[in-house]
Amino acid sequence: MGKQHKHENTQAVINRLSRAIGHLESVKKMVQNGRDCSEILIQIAAVKSAVNNIGKIILQDHIKHCVADAAATGDNKVLDDLSLAVEKFMK
Repeated sequence: MGKQHKHENTQAVINRLSRAIGHLESVKKMVQNGRDCSEILIQIAAVKSAVNNIGKIILQDHIKHCVADAAATGDNKVLDDLSLAVEKFMK
């Protein structure tokens, strides 16, 4: 893993992750309770959207801090790592 560092949005990301986890737990209960498949799919779409938005916040934070620092110091590994991460995130 990369080096550990604090970002300005860490607490917001943690809060959003907690909400997404809670939402996913409620979707699990819907499945266990035999709820309508269409309702379940809509809720899964909402969870996917929430997770994508969390990823966007992390990506923006990373670009503002790590990538800016890397560009200033000529650290190409950070840019290569970012490229790979974005490729996986966008799949």
